[in-house]
Amino acid sequence: MRAFFAVDLPDSLAPAVADAQAPFADAPGVNPVDPEQAHVTLKFLGDVGGRDDGTEPTVDDVMAAGERAVDRAGVAPFKCAVAGLGVFPNREYVSVVWTGVDSGAEALTALHEALEAETTALGVDPADHEFTPHVTLARVETAAGAEAVRDALDAERPQAGSFSVGEIRLVKSTLTESGPEYDVVREFDLG
Repeated sequence: MRAFFAVDLPDSLAPAVADAQAPFADAPGVNPVDPEQAHVTLKFLGDVGGRDDGTEPTVDDVMAAGERAVDRAGVAPFKCAVAGLGVFPNREYVSVVWTGVDSGAEALTALHEALEAETTALGVDPADHEFTPHVTLARVETAAGAEAVRDALDAERPQAGSFSVGEIRLVKSTLTESGPEYDVVREFDLG
């Protein structure tokens, strides 16, 4: 299964996420994410548990790594605030539009680092970029879409809101023609 560890935004913030997407949501080549699926990815795992030849960690291995990571990070439940706009990889070549984490970034980074250590020990590929706590708002496929995003970057500082984080989740991601579908495999309580 294709999977990742994440912190989900509550459903109550979906309207604010949609508002943050509004300035560029209808631009050509911009594919907004479903606001009701908004989350902060802590560690993307790729495929796990699909091979019997031992080349992928099992789902049980990944769940045990999640337990160890939560213990290792030692993070108690915390508040998180999401605001602003940013892009990956940069303003000249916009591929992803995101809103950032204002408060709670240190706790999310500690969780990411613990998950990174525990899952790479299982053979999961290490992250190929520095961790930036964020919520993906859209993916951009064209120059026209990138221009609309740059305009929003210059004009907007959306406040998506704040929420309490008391757990992280192991999430199964199934890619479909209408976008990814997410199913929670397991929750790991903090503190």
